Amino acid sequence: MAKNTREKAKKIQENKDRRPYATARHIRMSPYKVRRALALIRGKSVNEAAAILEFADIVSAEPVRKVLLSAAANAEHNFGMDRGDLIVSEAYADQGPTLKRMNPVSKGRAHSILKRTSHITVILDVPSK
Repeated sequence: MAKNTREKAKKIQENKDRRPYATARHIRMSPYKVRRALALIRGKSVNEAAAILEFADIVSAEPVRKVLLSAAANAEHNFGMDRGDLIVSEAYADQGPTLKRMNPVSKGRAHSILKRTSHITVILDVPSK
């Protein structure tokens, strides 16, 4: 039984993606808003993407920029890669848990308010030549 578990773990480790990445979970912002900023940086170099996000007039640019810089730091520290050689290979935002709140309205009724959260993921890679 334990042998099979060790073999499974070994196979998973071999097939694991070796690209540097960073995630930010439970960001209090709708994934629809975050995806606007991610569309700006997809396919760009790390330095260019950081500059775009720094001056972008989008609310979600700041958390996306933090995740991007964290992924670049992970690439330098964990993989020994040069930050200038990296591009944003994948960038996506998934929906996290939704906080449900109620807004009282007339005649004793209530309307629901959905406060959405996001999980932001940025994966970097070296461009193929």
